[in-house]
Amino acid sequence: MNLDLKKTLDEIGINAVKASKILNSATTSQKNRFFDIAIQEIKNNEQIILAANIKDVETAKENGKDASFIDRLMLSSERIKGICKTLEDIRDFDDPVGKTLACWDRPNGLKISRVATPLGVIGLIFESRPNVAADAGGLCLKSGNAVILRSGKDGLHSAQSIVIAMQTALVKSKLPEHSIQIVPSEDRSAATFMLEGINGSIDVIVPRGGKSLVAEVERSAKVPVFGHLEGICHIYVDNKADIAKALSVCVNAKMRRTGICGAVETILIHREIAELFVPSLIDHLDELNCEVRCCKETQSLHPKAVLANENDWTTEYLAPIVSLKLVESINEAIEHIDDYGTGHTESIISENLESQEQFTSMIDSAIVMVNASTQFADGGEFGLGGEIGIATGKFHARGPVGVEQLTSFKYVVHGEGHIRK
Repeated sequence: MNLDLKKTLDEIGINAVKASKILNSATTSQKNRFFDIAIQEIKNNEQIILAANIKDVETAKENGKDASFIDRLMLSSERIKGICKTLEDIRDFDDPVGKTLACWDRPNGLKISRVATPLGVIGLIFESRPNVAADAGGLCLKSGNAVILRSGKDGLHSAQSIVIAMQTALVKSKLPEHSIQIVPSEDRSAATFMLEGINGSIDVIVPRGGKSLVAEVERSAKVPVFGHLEGICHIYVDNKADIAKALSVCVNAKMRRTGICGAVETILIHREIAELFVPSLIDHLDELNCEVRCCKETQSLHPKAVLANENDWTTEYLAPIVSLKLVESINEAIEHIDDYGTGHTESIISENLESQEQFTSMIDSAIVMVNASTQFADGGEFGLGGEIGIATGKFHARGPVGVEQLTSFKYVVHGEGHIRK
């Protein structure tokens, strides 16, 4: 590694640890004041942020990035308003730090409490979405954690401009400026050093990006990781589905935003309703320029359907492409999801309570939905005050990782001069 970069990262790590110790005891009013100021700073610096983003977008286009990548990278006045709205939501969320999670008395008179505490320093490695810098900064600050951000080179200028606004807000709210930091380099070795923990500074790593990034993080990290490899999300349309409801949900789940991890990639359809449902679904998707890849039986139901191959069931398209497959029963649908799913989000469209119950009990994904679009797989939509990512593992955090999931806990024990015999 470049020695100057290593020195910079060492300083970032040391400063983050110092900041985390102060944030550990910061009051709710202090933290909420930061959000008020940060929102105003981002609004005041909108043109600077947009100018930085234009620079990033132009470079990404020159580098041949595809349309879905550009969409994730691009900012606008409307998206900046969305960033500010997310920060407002995080501000209004209950402060999790110091919250008593449980308490009980022992027969010997000891009083024991389990109390929420910050994790410490969080390292976030992300690719192209500049809004992640604001979301992660806000979520970590609210939960009493310092954060070190490492942006992909394609969105670095945009992310830096957002972080500068947030650091200004930290100073004005009398909180440590180094509570939110971003690595000022495109060098890939910076990410490697973060995965090693920056000399013990980082307590947990969160990857936000494509399959290759997350796989590399989970393979190489020497500190705990919150992450998911990819979002191959499914919808199963049951033979007891409301057809109009199913059509609306499936189209929204694919086409609202095709480049997010909660977009549906495979739709499984009960064979009994195929002739009624499939042609209408493909018509609607085709009107929105969505390519439909189907099993051989489904392909015969519509001239625009393209024959799928085995790779389609294991592909996270993140694009206007969806795969369709007919199944004989809910059991076959569940088996397909077990075989090809990534544990992210699955949904059933059905009016049958027994089918709903079977699906929600047997599907072992982080998020399981009933009669709802998979695009709701989002911490903000769950009322969690935004999210730093969606974890598909089963330890500590699962599903949207919001402010409460960014805490650990400690036991506080009160006695009256107790001694143990």
